[in-house]
Amino acid sequence: MVQITNAQNEFKPLFDGKTTKGWHTYGKNTVGTAWKVDDGTLHFDPSATTNNQGGDIVTDKEYTNFYLKLEWKVAPKSNSGIIFYIHEDPEKYKNTYETGLEMQVLDNDGHPDGKISKHRAGNLYDLIKSDIEPVKPVGEWNTAEIISNNGQLTLKLNGVIVVETTLWNDNWKSLIAGSKFASWKNFGTFKTGKIALQDHGENVWYRNIVIKEL
Repeated sequence: MVQITNAQNEFKPLFDGKTTKGWHTYGKNTVGTAWKVDDGTLHFDPSATTNNQGGDIVTDKEYTNFYLKLEWKVAPKSNSGIIFYIHEDPEKYKNTYETGLEMQVLDNDGHPDGKISKHRAGNLYDLIKSDIEPVKPVGEWNTAEIISNNGQLTLKLNGVIVVETTLWNDNWKSLIAGSKFASWKNFGTFKTGKIALQDHGENVWYRNIVIKEL
Protein backbone atom coordinates (compact mmCIF):
# COMPACT_ATOMS: atom_id res chain seq x y z
CA MET A 1 0.00 0.00 0.00
CA VAL A 2 1.17 3.52 -0.75
CA GLN A 3 3.01 5.22 2.07
CA ILE A 4 1.78 8.76 2.63
CA THR A 5 4.51 11.30 3.30
CA ASN A 6 4.23 14.82 4.66
CA ALA A 7 1.30 13.78 6.82
CA GLN A 8 1.41 17.16 8.51
CA ASN A 9 -0.07 18.71 5.38
CA GLU A 10 -3.80 19.03 5.79
CA PHE A 11 -6.47 18.24 3.24
CA LYS A 12 -7.68 21.38 1.51
CA PRO A 13 -11.11 21.81 -0.08
CA LEU A 14 -11.39 21.78 -3.86
CA PHE A 15 -15.07 22.71 -3.60
CA ASP A 16 -16.41 25.18 -1.07
CA GLY A 17 -19.97 23.84 -1.23
CA LYS A 18 -21.32 27.18 -2.41
CA THR A 19 -19.58 28.17 -5.64
CA THR A 20 -17.60 26.68 -8.52
CA LYS A 21 -14.52 28.70 -7.54
CA GLY A 22 -11.35 26.83 -8.43
CA TRP A 23 -12.94 25.03 -11.40
CA HIS A 24 -13.57 25.75 -15.07
CA THR A 25 -14.92 23.85 -18.05
CA TYR A 26 -12.08 22.19 -19.94
CA GLY A 27 -10.69 24.60 -22.52
CA LYS A 28 -12.80 27.52 -21.25
CA ASN A 29 -12.57 30.19 -18.56
CA THR A 30 -15.90 29.55 -16.81
CA VAL A 31 -18.08 26.63 -15.71
CA GLY A 32 -20.90 25.52 -18.03
CA THR A 33 -24.52 26.05 -17.02
CA ALA A 34 -25.24 22.35 -16.50
CA TRP A 35 -22.93 22.20 -13.48
CA LYS A 36 -24.93 23.52 -10.54
CA VAL A 37 -24.14 24.05 -6.89
CA ASP A 38 -27.07 22.26 -5.29
CA ASP A 39 -27.42 21.84 -1.50
CA GLY A 40 -23.68 21.59 -0.92
CA THR A 41 -23.05 19.40 -3.97
CA LEU A 42 -21.69 19.89 -7.45
CA HIS A 43 -24.51 18.51 -9.58
CA PHE A 44 -24.30 17.85 -13.29
CA ASP A 45 -27.85 18.38 -14.56
CA PRO A 46 -28.14 17.44 -18.25
CA SER A 47 -31.52 19.18 -18.51
CA ALA A 48 -29.72 22.49 -17.86
CA THR A 49 -27.31 22.11 -20.77
CA THR A 50 -27.77 24.97 -23.23
CA ASN A 51 -25.78 25.59 -26.40
CA ASN A 52 -23.51 22.70 -25.49
CA GLN A 53 -22.64 24.44 -22.21
CA GLY A 54 -21.83 21.30 -20.30
CA GLY A 55 -18.45 19.69 -20.56
CA ASP A 56 -16.05 18.24 -18.03
CA ILE A 57 -14.94 20.64 -15.33
CA VAL A 58 -11.29 20.74 -14.31
CA THR A 59 -9.34 22.21 -11.43
CA ASP A 60 -7.60 25.51 -12.05
CA LYS A 61 -4.50 24.02 -10.45
CA GLU A 62 -2.30 21.13 -11.52
CA TYR A 63 -1.18 18.34 -9.18
CA THR A 64 1.75 15.93 -9.16
CA ASN A 65 1.72 13.79 -6.00
CA PHE A 66 -1.64 13.97 -4.26
CA TYR A 67 -4.32 12.34 -2.12
CA LEU A 68 -7.82 13.17 -3.39
CA LYS A 69 -10.99 12.32 -1.46
CA LEU A 70 -14.57 12.99 -2.49
CA GLU A 71 -18.07 11.59 -2.37
CA TRP A 72 -20.22 10.80 -5.39
CA LYS A 73 -23.65 9.47 -6.22
CA VAL A 74 -25.39 8.80 -9.50
CA ALA A 75 -28.97 8.68 -10.72
CA PRO A 76 -30.21 5.43 -12.29
CA LYS A 77 -28.47 4.60 -15.59
CA SER A 78 -25.87 7.33 -15.06
CA ASN A 79 -22.16 7.43 -15.90
CA SER A 80 -19.41 9.86 -14.91
CA GLY A 81 -15.79 9.73 -13.81
CA ILE A 82 -12.99 11.32 -11.84
CA ILE A 83 -10.18 12.05 -14.30
CA PHE A 84 -6.65 13.02 -13.28
CA TYR A 85 -3.26 13.89 -14.75
CA ILE A 86 -5.01 15.87 -17.47
CA HIS A 87 -2.82 17.99 -19.71
CA GLU A 88 -5.10 20.88 -20.60
CA ASP A 89 -4.18 21.85 -24.16
CA PRO A 90 -7.48 21.95 -26.08
CA GLU A 91 -5.77 22.62 -29.39
CA LYS A 92 -3.95 19.30 -29.13
CA TYR A 93 -6.43 17.36 -26.98
CA LYS A 94 -10.13 18.15 -27.30
CA ASN A 95 -11.17 16.13 -24.25
CA THR A 96 -9.93 15.52 -20.72
CA TYR A 97 -9.82 11.76 -21.25
CA GLU A 98 -7.36 12.02 -24.13
CA THR A 99 -4.55 12.50 -21.61
CA GLY A 100 -6.01 11.80 -18.16
CA LEU A 101 -6.69 8.58 -16.26
CA GLU A 102 -10.18 7.86 -14.97
CA MET A 103 -11.64 6.29 -11.87
CA GLN A 104 -15.05 5.15 -13.08
CA VAL A 105 -18.28 6.49 -11.55
CA LEU A 106 -21.26 4.40 -12.66
CA ASP A 107 -24.60 2.74 -12.09
CA ASN A 108 -23.17 -0.73 -12.70
CA ASP A 109 -26.52 -2.42 -13.23
CA GLY A 110 -28.32 0.31 -15.16
CA HIS A 111 -25.70 1.66 -17.55
CA PRO A 112 -24.36 -0.36 -20.53
CA ASP A 113 -20.76 0.23 -19.43
CA GLY A 114 -21.48 -2.00 -16.46
CA LYS A 115 -21.37 -4.97 -18.82
CA ILE A 116 -17.70 -4.25 -19.60
CA SER A 117 -15.40 -5.71 -16.94
CA LYS A 118 -12.93 -2.79 -16.86
CA HIS A 119 -15.65 -0.11 -17.00
CA ARG A 120 -17.38 -0.70 -13.68
CA ALA A 121 -17.50 1.66 -10.70
CA GLY A 122 -14.12 2.03 -9.01
CA ASN A 123 -12.12 0.61 -11.89
CA LEU A 124 -9.21 2.41 -13.50
CA TYR A 125 -11.23 2.88 -16.65
CA ASP A 126 -10.38 0.38 -19.44
CA LEU A 127 -7.03 -0.40 -17.81
CA ILE A 128 -7.51 -2.29 -14.53
CA LYS A 129 -10.62 -3.96 -13.12
CA SER A 130 -11.18 -4.42 -9.44
CA ASP A 131 -11.62 -7.90 -8.01
CA ILE A 132 -13.96 -6.50 -5.38
CA GLU A 133 -16.93 -4.16 -5.78
CA PRO A 134 -17.75 -2.20 -2.62
CA VAL A 135 -19.97 0.26 -4.51
CA LYS A 136 -23.22 1.27 -2.81
CA PRO A 137 -26.70 1.13 -4.38
CA VAL A 138 -27.70 3.82 -6.85
CA GLY A 139 -28.73 7.01 -5.08
CA GLU A 140 -26.45 6.43 -2.09
CA TRP A 141 -23.19 8.30 -1.50
CA ASN A 142 -19.89 6.58 -2.24
CA THR A 143 -16.48 7.73 -1.00
CA ALA A 144 -13.68 7.65 -3.57
CA GLU A 145 -10.00 8.13 -2.81
CA ILE A 146 -7.19 8.51 -5.35
CA ILE A 147 -3.66 8.42 -3.97
CA SER A 148 -0.79 8.99 -6.39
CA ASN A 149 2.70 9.32 -4.98
CA ASN A 150 5.88 9.03 -7.05
CA GLY A 151 4.24 6.66 -9.53
CA GLN A 152 2.44 4.49 -6.98
CA LEU A 153 -1.31 4.70 -7.60
CA THR A 154 -4.00 3.46 -5.22
CA LEU A 155 -7.75 3.75 -5.78
CA LYS A 156 -10.12 3.20 -2.87
CA LEU A 157 -13.91 2.97 -2.91
CA ASN A 158 -15.81 3.16 0.37
CA GLY A 159 -12.63 2.47 2.31
CA VAL A 160 -11.64 -0.61 0.28
CA ILE A 161 -8.60 -0.70 -2.00
CA VAL A 162 -9.92 -1.54 -5.46
CA VAL A 163 -6.87 -0.82 -7.65
CA GLU A 164 -3.12 -0.65 -7.01
CA THR A 165 -0.58 -0.16 -9.77
CA THR A 166 2.66 1.56 -10.72
CA LEU A 167 2.45 4.30 -13.31
CA TRP A 168 4.78 4.99 -16.24
CA ASN A 169 6.89 1.82 -16.11
CA ASP A 170 7.02 -0.95 -18.74
CA ASN A 171 4.03 -2.76 -17.24
CA TRP A 172 2.05 0.49 -17.42
CA LYS A 173 2.94 0.83 -21.09
CA SER A 174 1.71 -2.73 -21.64
CA LEU A 175 -1.60 -1.94 -19.92
CA ILE A 176 -2.13 1.01 -22.25
CA ALA A 177 -1.13 -1.08 -25.27
CA GLY A 178 -3.87 -3.56 -24.38
CA SER A 179 -6.56 -0.90 -23.94
CA LYS A 180 -8.74 1.34 -26.10
CA PHE A 181 -6.08 4.02 -25.60
CA ALA A 182 -3.31 2.12 -27.39
CA SER A 183 -3.16 4.51 -30.35
CA TRP A 184 -3.80 7.71 -28.36
CA LYS A 185 -0.64 9.75 -28.43
CA ASN A 186 0.59 10.74 -24.94
CA PHE A 187 -2.34 9.13 -23.09
CA GLY A 188 -1.35 8.29 -19.51
CA THR A 189 2.12 9.81 -19.81
CA PHE A 190 1.78 13.11 -17.95
CA LYS A 191 3.12 13.14 -14.39
CA THR A 192 1.52 16.48 -13.48
CA GLY A 193 -1.96 17.57 -14.47
CA LYS A 194 -5.42 18.77 -13.61
CA ILE A 195 -8.32 16.84 -12.07
CA ALA A 196 -11.74 16.67 -13.72
CA LEU A 197 -15.31 15.67 -12.99
CA GLN A 198 -16.88 14.21 -16.10
CA ASP A 199 -19.97 15.29 -17.99
CA HIS A 200 -21.21 12.04 -19.53
CA GLY A 201 -24.67 13.46 -20.18
CA GLU A 202 -26.36 12.01 -17.09
CA ASN A 203 -27.12 13.17 -13.54
CA VAL A 204 -24.26 12.90 -11.07
CA TRP A 205 -23.48 14.62 -7.78
CA TYR A 206 -20.14 15.27 -6.05
CA ARG A 207 -19.44 16.70 -2.59
CA ASN A 208 -16.80 16.96 0.15
CA ILE A 209 -14.01 17.24 -2.43
CA VAL A 210 -10.65 17.64 -0.68
CA ILE A 211 -7.03 17.15 -1.64
CA LYS A 212 -3.66 16.84 0.10
CA GLU A 213 -0.46 17.41 -1.84
CA LEU A 214 2.17 14.79 -1.03
